[in-house]
Amino acid sequence: MSEKQLLNAEDTWRTVQAMIDLYPQDRSELNFDNAFQAVIAVLLSAQTTDDGVNKVTPELFEKYPTPEKLSRANQDELIEIIRPIGLYRNKSKSLINMSKMLVDEFDAEVPNDRKDLERLPGVGRKTASVVLSAYFGIPAFAVDTHIERITKKFHMVPEDATVRQAEDIMVEKLPKEHWYQSHHSILLFGRYQCVARKHDHEECIRLVKDHLPK
Repeated sequence: MSEKQLLNAEDTWRTVQAMIDLYPQDRSELNFDNAFQAVIAVLLSAQTTDDGVNKVTPELFEKYPTPEKLSRANQDELIEIIRPIGLYRNKSKSLINMSKMLVDEFDAEVPNDRKDLERLPGVGRKTASVVLSAYFGIPAFAVDTHIERITKKFHMVPEDATVRQAEDIMVEKLPKEHWYQSHHSILLFGRYQCVARKHDHEECIRLVKDHLPK
C-alpha cells in the first residue's frame, strides 16, 4: 500500500475529533430497541438509506417481534414489507435464515461475540461491528462506504487500502474508547457534508480545519 501523504496517528485523531465536534451525535440513525431489532435493522441497511429502513421496520418488528416468529415467516409476506428498500429477496432470505440459526443454535438470543455474530446468515464484519458497538457497547470500528471514502479522502488510510485494511489502520490510530463515536461521526460527516456526489471539497477541508482541537 502506498503511504504517500498519510496522516500520522496524532493528526488522524485530531482530524476525527474535528468531525466529532461537527457531528457529535452518538446514536445510530437506525431505530431499534433490542439486540434482535438491531441485527435486523443493520442487515437491512446495506445499500439503502437508514431513513428507508426506518420506514419498513415498524411493521416488520410488530409482525415478527422474536426470532421464533421471524424464523417461521412466509418469505413472500416478508418481501412485501421490505420491498421499498430494495434487494428484498436476498434480505428476506437472510432474515429468515438468521432467525432460524438464532433459534437453533443460540437459544433465540443474539450473541455478543463477533465470531458468533458473523456466523449468522446475512451478517458480515461491518454489520457485526455496528451491532457490537451500537447495541452491546463493545468497542468496534465499522467501515462502510462513507467511512472508507472519507478516511481515504482525508489521507487517514492509503487510497488503495481494502475495507479491512482501512479498519485495521484506523483502530491502530484511534483511542479504543472512541472507536464507535469516531465511526459514527465520520459516517455522518460523509453522509451530510463531504458527500459522494460532486461538491466543494475545499469547504469540507476548511470546516475540519476550523474545528480541529486547540
